[in-house]
Order: sequence, then structure tokens, then C-alpha cells
Amino acid sequence: MPTTLTTTGQPIAGLLTHQERDVLHAVGCGLRDAEIAAALAIPQDAVAGHLAGIRAKLGLRDRAAAIVHAFDCGLVVPGHGPRRPATGPAPGAAARPAREPRLRISVLGPLRASCDGQPVDLGHLRQQAVLAALALCAHRTVSQQELRDGVWGMEQPITNVVPVYIYRLRKNLRIGDGPDSVIQRDRCGYRLAPGAVTVDVARLEELVTAAGAAERAGEPAEAVRACSQALDLFRGEPLAGLPGPFAELERLRLTERRTTLAQRKLDGQLRLGRHSEAIAELWALAVAQPLNEPVAAMLMRALYRSGRRADALTVFDRTRRRLADELGVSPGQILRRTHQMILRGCEAGPGVTRTTS
Repeated sequence: MPTTLTTTGQPIAGLLTHQERDVLHAVGCGLRDAEIAAALAIPQDAVAGHLAGIRAKLGLRDRAAAIVHAFDCGLVVPGHGPRRPATGPAPGAAARPAREPRLRISVLGPLRASCDGQPVDLGHLRQQAVLAALALCAHRTVSQQELRDGVWGMEQPITNVVPVYIYRLRKNLRIGDGPDSVIQRDRCGYRLAPGAVTVDVARLEELVTAAGAAERAGEPAEAVRACSQALDLFRGEPLAGLPGPFAELERLRLTERRTTLAQRKLDGQLRLGRHSEAIAELWALAVAQPLNEPVAAMLMRALYRSGRRADALTVFDRTRRRLADELGVSPGQILRRTHQMILRGCEAGPGVTRTTS
């Protein structure tokens, strides 16, 4: 096999270590850090460190540039599967997909965990809140003090019960032979073992990223599909019932994430002309958030495009009164423009979630 070169003609072997070449190859194959760590049997932090070194040595701006570079220099060949440089370890080692973690944690609703499809007992609510903090900080170590502050807030426990809860969680979540197979400890605190657990929030973010990529590529139907899949991950109020300031802040953040995704999906449906399909969800969202002007404007537009002009104007009047009574303000530009569009019988109105400057 010919020597693998950088895009400037220099041999990669002269710039990167063996493990850096392995990591670059795996990145070019589309593997995530957790998958690379599992495939190469190294810590996930080491993967991030190697990738930073690769970018510095090769002058690459970001991960996307590293993927492109892996193809451009011939480390990975499109349409022929991944290949490795002749100086590296055995072919196919990094490209082999990592085994799917057997333990799954869901925070997009009441906290749940399952191992091989079977539910796991997570103990009482404070213990669950500790696990939720680890799951939502999956890529870093969380200190004992951070866990105490996040789970108990101002009402700190008299004794340090965090290690007790960690011990119980390790015991209940144990997959392999060792008690540390899921939750690891270092001198700074605790973290979930890289590659040992899947958390539904990670999948949520993947779908959000996919929706954004589809929008930028001019594929609104694909963006709507990705948003719908992301919304399907929610099983109710995120972290429902869990105590502590950390859970409360994450509950607010994830609830707002859900609302934004719903608006994004519905706006995409309207842009695709699927007005009747969007009305029921828009009604529910408008009832839940009666002061949300973009939602009200989307509902007005959907009703108007479905031949329900009077209902669309009623939505405007109702929202205008609520804004005046509860906030003491008049409708904003987006609501006023949609109202004027309907009054004039305009057939081609502006999108309701984007305004022209």
C-alpha cells in the first residue's frame, strides 16, 4: 500500500503518532469519541486529546475538517470502506463499530434505566438525582461537592452520603464483573464510564444537529422528520419529580428545548404547505403557552391557509387581550404582520418564525 500523505504532500507517518493515525482514521470513518475509545481501548478523554493534537499538527480547524482531511489524504476511501495506513495496527480495528451499550438511561421524562431491556431499580429520589447529574454531565467528572450542591442545594446532608449513593448505584447498574463498570471514580469525583451507557439526551442532540443540517441543505421534509424523532424521545416532563437545583434547571432547559423543537417542526410543516396537519399540535401548544406570539402567528397562518379565516382572526384577538391583560404590552411585529396578511387576503405571507430585517 502506498505511503499515506497529508494534503500538502508530507507523509502522515512523519507528523502523527501511531495512535493519532488510528484516531484520525476512526474520525474519518464517522465514529464518535465514545466509539473510538471503545474500539481503541483508550479513555474517551485521550481521544479528545489526540484529536486536538492532530488538529494542531495538521492545521485543521475542527472535527469536520479532520474528516475531510482523512478522505483527502487517502486515509479513508469513499465507496470502498475504510482503510488504514500501512504503518498502523491491523486493518479494520478502529473502523469496527463499537458494541451498543447494554445500559440505557432516559431523562426525558421520569428518570429510567434499563439493562438489556429490563428496568433497573434506581433507589429513592435523591439517589436518582445523583445518577441524573452524572448522566447529564456524561463527558466530564462531577465532584462530590458539585453533586451535593446540585442535589441538596442549601439543605446539605449532615453526613457525606454521596459515596453511599454511588456504591448503591454501582451495585444496581453493574453490567460486567466489576463494580466500577458503569460509574468510575478519580481524584476529582465521579463520571459514567465512556461507552458503557447511552443517554437519550445524546440522541436528542444528534437529531437536533441533523435537523439543522437538513435545513441548511434545503431539505425541509428531512428537517421535520428529524424534529419529530427528537420530540418522540420525550415521555413527559423531563426529570419529573427529582429534587434539587440541578434537576430543576435541567428540567427548565429540556422543557424549553422541547418547545423550541416543536415550533421548529411546525414551522417546517407550514413551509411545506402541510397546514391542516399542523393545526392540532399548534392548538395544543397555543393553549399551553398562550403568550407565545410565534406560536400564535403559526396557528393563525395554518388556520388561514386551511380556509378558516375567522378562526385565525379570533386567535389574534385572544392573544392580543392576553398580552394586554397579563403583560401590559401590545402584539409584536410577527403577530401584527401575520394579522395584516390575513386581513389583506395575502396568499403568500412571510414565514412566522423568521422576519426580514
